[in-house]
Amino acid sequence: MPIVTRQPFVVPAPGGKVIEEFVGHASTGTASHSVAHMIAPPGWDEPWQRPEFDETTIVLRGTMRVYHDDGFVDVQAGQTILCVAGERIRYANASADDACEYWAVCSPAFSPDTVHRED
Repeated sequence: MPIVTRQPFVVPAPGGKVIEEFVGHASTGTASHSVAHMIAPPGWDEPWQRPEFDETTIVLRGTMRVYHDDGFVDVQAGQTILCVAGERIRYANASADDACEYWAVCSPAFSPDTVHRED
């Protein structure tokens, strides 16, 4: 039977970031993939991570900076980036003035146990 998500599960996040999971472990109990809408405030960043899932990020507005072991890439509104499972990465809002709004699709689903954030 299809699952209709009437309201997303709002994931608590530090630094003022808004995470609304529409499909995934927390919202629908789905393990195969997750879909979340996010808004990262100006200057936001998170620790390095080495996730066990592929993550596709679709930027709607602003600029998402994705750091990797060889440097970084800026993903502008209208662009998409795929980060492959096992790759060491770190996400940040490249702007000190504007929020970055984006969708993230993870396969398998995002899980705090499989993101492997560094301290």
